[in-house]
Amino acid sequence: MPHNLIPTRQRSNAKSMRKVMTDAELKLWNAVRANRLIDLSFRRQVPIGRYIVDFTCSEHRIIVEVDGAQHNDPDVIRYDQNRTAFLQNLGWTVLRFTNDDVIKDIEGVCRHIVITINEKSPQS
Repeated sequence: MPHNLIPTRQRSNAKSMRKVMTDAELKLWNAVRANRLIDLSFRRQVPIGRYIVDFTCSEHRIIVEVDGAQHNDPDVIRYDQNRTAFLQNLGWTVLRFTNDDVIKDIEGVCRHIVITINEKSPQS
């Protein structure tokens, strides 16, 4: 999405969120940044529509969300479901992992991302 279509406040919020990452977000970022995961290009804290998503691989239309314990709250679950539906309607595939998933099994998280990409874009 072009910068001029992103409200200035939302762009500013995304920029400030990039400066403060959770331990799990930092661990995932270190695994995927600079094309480290099978040469995929990821960005973090990206504005899409009215939301700011944790990580994107635009080439494959993949969003990766890293969720803390607050995402177990029923109100947050509903919010996340609506958010995911909105993003899917824009053509994105949304993958959600808990902080524990990322901290304890980063290899499994990365493997899941790669499998999802391979399923979306099967090699001929």
